[in-house]
Amino acid sequence: MRNVPSLETIYLDYEPKGVRFYYLYKALAHPGLNGYIRPHTLEERLLHVAEAERTLGSGIPWIVDSMNNDLRHAIGNMPNSEYVLDGDGKILRMRAWSDPAALRADLEELVGPVDAPTQISDLEMKTEPPPDLAPTGIVPRLEKEGRFAPLVVEPLLAQSKHPFYVKLRAEADADLLSDGKGQLYLGFFPDPVHQVHWNNEVTPMRYVFSPAEGVSTSPETASGPEVEEDADADPREFLAVVDRGDSDQPLRMEFHYYACSPKWCIPVSQAYDIRWERDADAGRPIGEMRRGGGFLSRLLEYDLNGDGKLAMEELPEPMQARFDRMDRNSDGFLDADDQPAGRGPGGPGGGQRGPGGPGNFAERLKELDTDGDGKLSREEAPERMQRMFDRMDRNEDGYLETDELPGPGGRGGRRGPPRN
Repeated sequence: MRNVPSLETIYLDYEPKGVRFYYLYKALAHPGLNGYIRPHTLEERLLHVAEAERTLGSGIPWIVDSMNNDLRHAIGNMPNSEYVLDGDGKILRMRAWSDPAALRADLEELVGPVDAPTQISDLEMKTEPPPDLAPTGIVPRLEKEGRFAPLVVEPLLAQSKHPFYVKLRAEADADLLSDGKGQLYLGFFPDPVHQVHWNNEVTPMRYVFSPAEGVSTSPETASGPEVEEDADADPREFLAVVDRGDSDQPLRMEFHYYACSPKWCIPVSQAYDIRWERDADAGRPIGEMRRGGGFLSRLLEYDLNGDGKLAMEELPEPMQARFDRMDRNSDGFLDADDQPAGRGPGGPGGGQRGPGGPGNFAERLKELDTDGDGKLSREEAPERMQRMFDRMDRNEDGYLETDELPGPGGRGGRRGPPRN
């Protein structure tokens, strides 16, 4: 499966001397790419591995992480990292982004060179395309405005006698996470590993919210759309306005649909609890790559934590050497503000700069400020910011405020003047 991020783990065996390669299934960095979506069970992860073997044609065995992604978190959450281990499990080499040339040099040093290095063409791998179960591109995709973050969604597996043939993706905008009132994105994706699609000759899918006391949703239910094509595999996408009030209770959602394969079609009713927590394992927000273009699109392929900006440690080593030159606004990150002139969506300069532009750190603080008090505690800060927390907290009050953050609107950048 072409979007299954893998950790290429190499074990070196000294008795006898040799090398073994493994792929590690951790999480989908780009959910929705080629139609593949996040699985709910370990059995579905194994179906993904089988699909990856089919489409890639590789005979390298796979190690499948737990559904809690315990190993992913233990080794640093990188989607394409690379490790070389000896026979006792000791890490001999590691890098955040796989580099084939560097890996070959590592193996030559640790094991020894080979007379005839294997080329990809020598492997004669029989690759296959992703499944084509029904037409796509029939239903227009929803374009979201603003920045959204994926939420933790809990499928109520025990209440369903069927697999979740269609899976929910939920994302909240910054206002909904920080202020409790904002937009909620819902995407319903047919799962190709179950070989299902929509049958548009029956009743369209429908969802219904069952909000907790004090929580309101608009609309409370929605369905559709009506599609002229007999069948398709496009997602069904919606935006709802949610006012959580003072409630932190999950939002219960039921959805009803017909799951159809080439051989059968059955009615299904299933439910989710949507939690007001960012899901660090959910990959890039849906549609973000469609909105990007050119330089920014390619750059964001390295956005390992899906926050829409790049820290130096997220980039491959060769690009790290050019980080300061690429960081045009000297805020310590690469993002939309750093788009080269003439390549950005807003004309020369890649978008507006300064307090009103996309690099506005007041907005960024608002996105991270989960309790809505207008400042960041150490617990609310991203992991990389936690490592610099004491240095950035210039007034030593235990919080980061707008003027302590790096970049436009703040004075906490590496090159900014110190605060008096």
